[in-house]
Amino acid sequence: MSAIAQPSPRPCRPSAARRDLLRERLVRETLDGRPLYYADYQTVLAGRKTAEEIMGSSSLQWVIVSYFMRIMMRQLDDKKYWFATNEAGVHLDHRNNLAHDVAIYEKAVLPPTQINARYVQVPAKVVIEIDVRIDLQDQRDSNYVNRKTRKLLDFGTGKVIWIFTDSQQVLVAERGADAWLTMDWHRPLELLDGQFFNVGQYLADEGIAASQ
Repeated sequence: MSAIAQPSPRPCRPSAARRDLLRERLVRETLDGRPLYYADYQTVLAGRKTAEEIMGSSSLQWVIVSYFMRIMMRQLDDKKYWFATNEAGVHLDHRNNLAHDVAIYEKAVLPPTQINARYVQVPAKVVIEIDVRIDLQDQRDSNYVNRKTRKLLDFGTGKVIWIFTDSQQVLVAERGADAWLTMDWHRPLELLDGQFFNVGQYLADEGIAASQ
């Protein structure tokens, strides 16, 4: 007779010391000296979810990341560029440590001698962000997208691309441009070096209904 599978235990409210450790772990970025936590981090501190449940990407988000990585690996010069993902960290200064969903670095700017166990300290050529992944309950963080984008451009990043899956829009901000453009994601847009992406078309071709 086969054993009856037991349900997985639900997370329980951690102790005060454990919550302090969890709170530190749940910081995704630091912007202007303030820690920015993963969205839903308070449910982890309350013991209703695990850290892993809120820190991972949705299937739609990782499919879009994979799409960009495929374009980069197939169509851009890997002798010229590094292709980064997995929340690649960048250290701007002592008050700003940010994370990139996808980034393209020039090897001339980030040579092999600067590849180590620490955050990158030089700007990317292109940064791609998929959705806002931080907790926005504090009113001070309501303009997070603009603040992070401006911070990266001022640091020297050439282009910042935001993909918003809820609204199915793309924001493109380029260094030195007079305006940032927000567009429907069903249109071709240049990624780099004459290579284009079209998120909406790609998802449609794959049979993915992004509105689900």
